[in-house]
Amino acid sequence: MADSLILQDLYIYPIKSLGGIRLTESETAARGLRHDRRWVLVDAHNQFMTQRQTPAMALLRVAPAYNGFLLTHAQRPDLLPLYIPFETTPERTLFVTIWDDMVFGWRGSREADEWLSNALGLTCKLVFMSDMVRRDVEPELNPEGQLVSFADGYPFLLIGQSSLNDLNTRLAEPVSMDRFRPNLVFSGGPAFGEDTWEQFRIGNVTFRAVRSCGRCVMTTVDQQTAQKSPAGEPLRTLASYRTVGRKVMFGQNVTSANQGLLRVGDAVEILSVKAEVGELVK
Repeated sequence: MADSLILQDLYIYPIKSLGGIRLTESETAARGLRHDRRWVLVDAHNQFMTQRQTPAMALLRVAPAYNGFLLTHAQRPDLLPLYIPFETTPERTLFVTIWDDMVFGWRGSREADEWLSNALGLTCKLVFMSDMVRRDVEPELNPEGQLVSFADGYPFLLIGQSSLNDLNTRLAEPVSMDRFRPNLVFSGGPAFGEDTWEQFRIGNVTFRAVRSCGRCVMTTVDQQTAQKSPAGEPLRTLASYRTVGRKVMFGQNVTSANQGLLRVGDAVEILSVKAEVGELVK
């Protein structure tokens, strides 16, 4: 009998590329899990920032608070915790460039900009995406007209625990799931079984696995120390057996057909599988 598939973990990342919060339950919304990546840091040119260029962002930890969250710095006890609300008001606005998109954003507080600039040692601004903003998932893979927040391209990222376990058997030093910043982690089933999924359901929410997620240098950043792996791990090992074309694949980019409530422990039901799955380098 096949292993039962269970939703093992739920994560949101209120500010893109900063620390995440593990939840026991979460509502799904038009752009993904509620409060996921609705804030982003931008540089002096209003370009979005991530750990790709600024690994020190990994040291900014996020903890839940009433109607918002607290930011702390893992190595700077002199920085008092900073409270950020889940949403803000359009008192100050600007346009943000994220990949090929330019979207309208609402500025956070001046206090937040100063705290974050101090924490990272460079000038940056905190920006919120309101419900009025329309940022679409890639049109050619988005017949339903799905929206996305400040996530790279899709509302949800799904990874099976078995897939990480398989990777860790190949590494000299195992890595944790936070290297890959998923929203949905499930247990059960074979390694990379999610590659074959098309439609699936968790609780009362139906999802579509659109395509595999191409991984980048950010996976080489230790989320506890903000140090990059000198050997380029785990990306180097993943590339040896998870390469399609020029991309290294790990996890599935996912959209949702309806909104609802997800709870850790919910059953995961595969509704349909893909007719074809791209061949991976073994």
